[in-house]
Amino acid sequence: MATQLKPNLECSEAEWQARLDLAACYRIFDHLGWGESIYNHISIAVPGEDDTFLINPFGLLYDEVTASNLVKIDVEGNNVGQSQYMVNKAGFTQHAYFHKTLGERAQAICHVHTTETMAVCSHKDGLMPTNFYACNFQNQIGYHDFEGVTVREEEGVRLVENLGDHSILMLRNHGPVVMDKTIQGMFLKMWALQRACEIQVATVSMGNPRIVPQEVVDVHQRDLFVMQEQGGAGVFDFEAWKRKIDRIDTSWRD
Repeated sequence: MATQLKPNLECSEAEWQARLDLAACYRIFDHLGWGESIYNHISIAVPGEDDTFLINPFGLLYDEVTASNLVKIDVEGNNVGQSQYMVNKAGFTQHAYFHKTLGERAQAICHVHTTETMAVCSHKDGLMPTNFYACNFQNQIGYHDFEGVTVREEEGVRLVENLGDHSILMLRNHGPVVMDKTIQGMFLKMWALQRACEIQVATVSMGNPRIVPQEVVDVHQRDLFVMQEQGGAGVFDFEAWKRKIDRIDTSWRD
């Protein structure tokens, strides 16, 4: 495996590790087919700093993102790092508001436009308890009605209100926002949500989906919580995928 040497970049060791994790996450998303041309975003708060986060450079594909070319910005949109790249306002506005107002709850955030998650966001019933993975999320998702492209800060108030105390917000007719205290936890939620939506789309296409009763969902979530704690809340999953992309291309470490 490649060594994790920090290039000529002025940042703390904690920030460099965050950069490595975030760059890896972009490459994992790309490998899984979760990219959307040069659009969509994954962001992570800079450790040990207030109101600053890292996000992808606007204009690069996910497989071009590296640890050193990530853009460091504050929640007001100012580039406070050394990057010469700009950021996409549609991504910055939404992510900045969550980072600014939710603190530890939203250390890591992703927003995607995968076909299956957008399809479920566009379905009148949203995510239904029709499969194993969907049962993970019942009564743990907020929904926000479509208001157009998210470039207006005042929409952030409604986004947070509709999120409530959850960590996933389904933007109706748009796509999901997934967040967590760690990038590993965020990745695991996104992976499970993607699988839930893929299976729902396939199931609904056949007609007459079987709905899991709420009492069974409750037992499922109780037992799942215990299992996730034993599994490191996504750490094992994330490290396994990092090994996968390292075997393909280690340039994300640059």
